[in-house]
Amino acid sequence: MGKKKELKKLQKAYRKAMEDNLAQRGWQGAAERDDVGGAGGYGNTPLDAGLLRGLGLPSGFGSPQTQQFIIGALIGAAATYVLSDEALRGKLIKLAMNLYGGVAGGFEEFKEQMADLKAEMEAGRGDQA
Repeated sequence: MGKKKELKKLQKAYRKAMEDNLAQRGWQGAAERDDVGGAGGYGNTPLDAGLLRGLGLPSGFGSPQTQQFIIGALIGAAATYVLSDEALRGKLIKLAMNLYGGVAGGFEEFKEQMADLKAEMEAGRGDQA
């Protein structure tokens, strides 16, 4: 069998195995779905799987709009808690400033090392002349 035929056979077997795996997980291919426009859709994206499906929530949370609302409410609640607690807010600001200082210091160190390398290269050129 030729290499191209063998490669196509392996690709077909791989695609079949992937489709079987997705089917076992409850995901449908784009060609089988009505809401993504058929084969010209988004591919094998599990749009109906939802972000919270793996959390073991009851099936009443299955709609994507409901899941988005729950996620938004949780993010909003967390932001409200963080912004209302002065001690936690102070710790977060201090952490952010430390991270910024570390990144800025690392960048300055990198610039210094580049300047040193440039000076060494120029000194090397002067020795060769």
